[in-house]
Amino acid sequence: MNEEPVTLRPIAEADLPVLHTMMNDPDALGEFQWYGWRDFGPIRRQFAEDGLLADHRSVLAVESAGAFAGFVSWRQASPRSASAYWNIGVQLRPEARGRGVGTEAQRQLVAYLFAHTPVMRLEADTEATNLAEQRALEKCGFTREGVQRALAFRDGAWRDVVRYSILRTDPRP
Repeated sequence: MNEEPVTLRPIAEADLPVLHTMMNDPDALGEFQWYGWRDFGPIRRQFAEDGLLADHRSVLAVESAGAFAGFVSWRQASPRSASAYWNIGVQLRPEARGRGVGTEAQRQLVAYLFAHTPVMRLEADTEATNLAEQRALEKCGFTREGVQRALAFRDGAWRDVVRYSILRTDPRP
């Protein structure tokens, strides 16, 4: 378990080189997140425009032990125009994994989104074989809703994805 405090904060310009590496280095992304190289230009442009804090999609830095440890993000999803909710995610640098940093960052993100947005529902998806992330989501109070078969294409194969959700009215651990 992580003994250093974990905090969320807006992305700073100084974080962009590390963020770029995290999004384009297979070793930094880890086995469940490498989907091929990406153009970082749109992210730089979005940072210049809104600091990666937009109405429909945002990113916050995760800080642990006084250093940039990764990021959390959320994007608006909506099955109906009047029923918007957030889909959240976390990505940590390799040295921050396995210490409870991601669990705490997601716990703080849940509290932040329920305190500052009127949504009823948050959801998160992870590959069916990513057991560590499934445990982290469950520790944050998320409920496993089910498996979506062959939803994500990664590393030459279609992968099953597990969907989790937490409602504003659900008890927190």
